[in-house]
Amino acid sequence: MTDLKTSPLAFAQDLIRCPSITPVDEGALDVLQKALEGLGFTCKRYPFEDVDNLYARLGTEAPNFCFAGHTDVVPVGDAEAWSVDPFAGEVRDGQLIARGAVDMKSQIAAFVTAVARHLETHGRPKGSISFLITGDEEGPAVNGTKKLLKAIHDEGEVLTDCLVGEPTSESRLADVIKNGRRGSLNGKVVVTGKQGHVAYPQKAANPVPALLEFLGKLTRWHLDDGAPGFQTSNLEVTSVDVGNAAHNVIPAKAEAKFNIRFNTNHTGDMLKQQITDFAKDIRVAGTDIALDLKVTGEAFYTEPGRLTDILIEASKHVTGNTPALTTGGGTSDARFIKDYCAVAELGLKNETAHKVDEFTVISELEQLADIYTGVLARYFEA
Repeated sequence: MTDLKTSPLAFAQDLIRCPSITPVDEGALDVLQKALEGLGFTCKRYPFEDVDNLYARLGTEAPNFCFAGHTDVVPVGDAEAWSVDPFAGEVRDGQLIARGAVDMKSQIAAFVTAVARHLETHGRPKGSISFLITGDEEGPAVNGTKKLLKAIHDEGEVLTDCLVGEPTSESRLADVIKNGRRGSLNGKVVVTGKQGHVAYPQKAANPVPALLEFLGKLTRWHLDDGAPGFQTSNLEVTSVDVGNAAHNVIPAKAEAKFNIRFNTNHTGDMLKQQITDFAKDIRVAGTDIALDLKVTGEAFYTEPGRLTDILIEASKHVTGNTPALTTGGGTSDARFIKDYCAVAELGLKNETAHKVDEFTVISELEQLADIYTGVLARYFEA
């Protein structure tokens, strides 16, 4: 039986050997549940449609410190391009090479190791430790953390603080702690006109000028100059498509896609309204503009305080370096958790996440378990 207190490596390998590509679990949550129940946790599964989720809690009193993460992983891509079996959990030259080694089964293993060590050294905490684990973070994120949080909230569960184990580190382990994230809006604009011959434009309605006018408004839009803890918001046009191979044909349709990563100066609804207003201002005869705007996450910010102080102190104690608090990068399930409690993210280096031969350095995984152990000790100190 794996000694959870000694090292997170063996348990990380156990999780990795379950090929849990979103939304298929393949036994990963069973492995985690068995380990947590062995430590005294009460576990409950929450299946929503094709996604399985787990909430586990040790203790009944406040404060409730929650470890959050996901056992699902992205597809391996070209399996032949890997130097190892992506789901074998192979160790080579001090590296654990596998899908999920970085994002993020190794962090879950480090969570469990930290809890096992804390219980052995300090006994049950004066409060509670919980795990909030989904199988849908790498997918649509519809049937995972968002629904799981509502379900446990409706049952009376209260989270006090939460640590998400996403791979936040950049140049070295624990150099970055995410205490917020920018929001994200995906937009698609479709301009419909009337196809015709370029020599007879009066008999057609060209959608391209209307699209260009709209995109001009977007790209000239000054969103902001930053916000406390955040860089400036940015808008990127990611696709322009007319699908017209001919030089002498006015197309019937032109479309484009764009994304906005926004800070706390904005909400998704505010941005959607402004984009809609831009579209209404464009009047090209015979054309119609349709928008499809989806906000995949709102911007949020956890004010520096006790949670971030504990993460910084525990990281500095292990690595000797002081992490920076940042809000850059993409989105994570912390965007849902922030509605229920203070949340921050700290994990392994993200350089190889989602890549062929994804790997983590084993010594850094060991250090991360030491950091998480220190987090628990500081959080529950008398």
